[in-house]
Amino acid sequence: MIEMDMPREAPVVEVKCIRHVYPDRTQVDLCGLDFSVYAGQRVVILGANGSGKTTLLFHILGILKPVDGQVYVFGLNPSKEFKHIRNRIGVVLQELDDQIIGPTVWDDVAFGLRGQGLSRDEIARSVDDILEQLGISHLADRIPHYLSGGEKRKVALAGALVKRPELLILDEPFAGIDPGSRREITQVISEYNRRFGTTCIIALHEVELVSELADIVYVIRRGGVVLKGTPREVFAAGDILKENNLEVPSIVELFNTLRGRNWPVAIPMTVSEAVRQLETLRGNAGS
Repeated sequence: MIEMDMPREAPVVEVKCIRHVYPDRTQVDLCGLDFSVYAGQRVVILGANGSGKTTLLFHILGILKPVDGQVYVFGLNPSKEFKHIRNRIGVVLQELDDQIIGPTVWDDVAFGLRGQGLSRDEIARSVDDILEQLGISHLADRIPHYLSGGEKRKVALAGALVKRPELLILDEPFAGIDPGSRREITQVISEYNRRFGTTCIIALHEVELVSELADIVYVIRRGGVVLKGTPREVFAAGDILKENNLEVPSIVELFNTLRGRNWPVAIPMTVSEAVRQLETLRGNAGS
């Protein structure tokens, strides 16, 4: 297992060795390395389907209560005190139809701002701005029920971000999303993290998206956290990823092979980084 040195301030989210038992007696244990998320971090929970990613997120949101273990969000137990932290959190879950409730897209995105003491003009500006950022202004007057899955996911993300939450929790945010929309969503998430210091927890199974979205990665399987590190550290542990049914990006697998043959290369996070390393090696070989 890989574990980085972490900051010592109080974490925004802290999960310590939880166990949950569902009504059908299915048991999910998430132990191993404790799960800690600090202010401003982008943390990806990486795992194959059925590994417990959603179970972990539901405990962080207080939807589930562990039989054993501890969960703290902003220092509070979310299963008991979620009302005290609700307005500090933005969420996009997998089941979008349970989350989108407004009669139109515009109304749905505006819903989270009502009751916060904002004027109509302030609400309108905030809603119009986030719709534009996500490229869905043209959907403002549409009925959400008739949108595509990808469009619904953008609407749900707009509703989560419009409040400028301190903590953003996303469960498989790219399901049903085309590559262009995926780039737009990735850029918006990164921009909110950079501009507002938004702490992000994102559950994924697509390993190739990790380098764009994560400062820290937790790899989980049913039974616990098996790996923790930066994207570069996690990619270097290709064997562990494969053992947990996660597909290693081809370029990462190539560079892991080169490293195994004593080539002086680092695991690249982007194609351009890989090209620069190979061009450097070619130049050194020709000199």
